[in-house]
Amino acid sequence: MEDWLNHPKLKEIDPAKLNLLKNVIAKTNGKSKNDLPPILLSLIMTANKENIRFSTDEISFIMELMKAGKSSEEQTNIDKTAKMIQSALKKK
Repeated sequence: MEDWLNHPKLKEIDPAKLNLLKNVIAKTNGKSKNDLPPILLSLIMTANKENIRFSTDEISFIMELMKAGKSSEEQTNIDKTAKMIQSALKKK
């Protein structure tokens, strides 16, 4: 999972966003699908508190990183979790 640190897209990401990204990736390593929603919500809440907004491209990139090295079932669960969170946020 350390390979993601060398991804060229990281050069385009603001350092504050990168710190949040590093934290969420570290928190997801070895976690089950049931652990993902609170981790992702924590990322969103922390970003909001710090007035950090991720672009659509950045969010897609984060999802790619979270799915890297995971089984297809785990990747599907990550996608479902992301959709669930997006849906919940739109209701607010």
